[in-house]
Amino acid sequence: MSQTCLTFRDLTLGYNSHPAIHHLDGTIRKGSLTAVVGANGSGKSTLMKGIVGVLKPMAGAVIRAPGVRAYLPQQSELDRSFPARVVDLVSLGLWPRRGMLGRYTREDRDSVSEALMAVGLGGFEKRPIDTLSGGQLQRTLFARVLLQDAELILLDEPFNAVDAKTVGDLIALIKRWHGEERTIMVVVHDLDLVRQNFPETLLLARQPIAWGETRETLRPENLLRARRFHEAWEDNAPWCEPSEHDHQHSGHEHGHDHDHHHGPGPTAA
Repeated sequence: MSQTCLTFRDLTLGYNSHPAIHHLDGTIRKGSLTAVVGANGSGKSTLMKGIVGVLKPMAGAVIRAPGVRAYLPQQSELDRSFPARVVDLVSLGLWPRRGMLGRYTREDRDSVSEALMAVGLGGFEKRPIDTLSGGQLQRTLFARVLLQDAELILLDEPFNAVDAKTVGDLIALIKRWHGEERTIMVVVHDLDLVRQNFPETLLLARQPIAWGETRETLRPENLLRARRFHEAWEDNAPWCEPSEHDHQHSGHEHGHDHDHHHGPGPTAA
């Protein structure tokens, strides 16, 4: 039985013919907990959308193991003005099992209430979502993920614009999922939070700079290399073709840097 949840094969993702992440090769192990870090525009959210299938590859492929996937986008992508209650938003997590027109049972109502209790929002079922604080909305979205009972969980910047208490509670829930051997990838900005809570990290600057054990990945020289690579890219970065050497590279090696240059992109200073 394969222990691989995701495989990236020469994956290039982008928008309007401009690549945002280049020639990614590697694997995500089942049951792993991985932080995805990098500067704004480094390809983190693009990678998440490519994994979940919202964004189709410009080249290469994402190979996914069978199973339910749960995707929590950034809060900025949600329309909070939509006239919905907390129970409506959380109940969307039942779709994989019930379908859009499935009957909403007493068991489902109990499941929603239990999920809300688990994220500290017991009794919030009838609250309109436009009355929630940023932290309350993020807890609500985590409750929806709970109901999905997914093998693969993708969280895009779940700790942005939430209070420290909420961050701590959500980290505890992520660790609970990890203990249940679910595969989790989280886009995170706070590197101290990553060092304290995430065993593995992928450092991106439109291509992998380092990938593996967090302590090794976030070494100062890797962070400096990522910053220099990122600063060298332009918004209209041209299409690039992988070299023969790049095609030969597969997987990621824990504790080893990835400093492979693809086509006419940036070079480290």
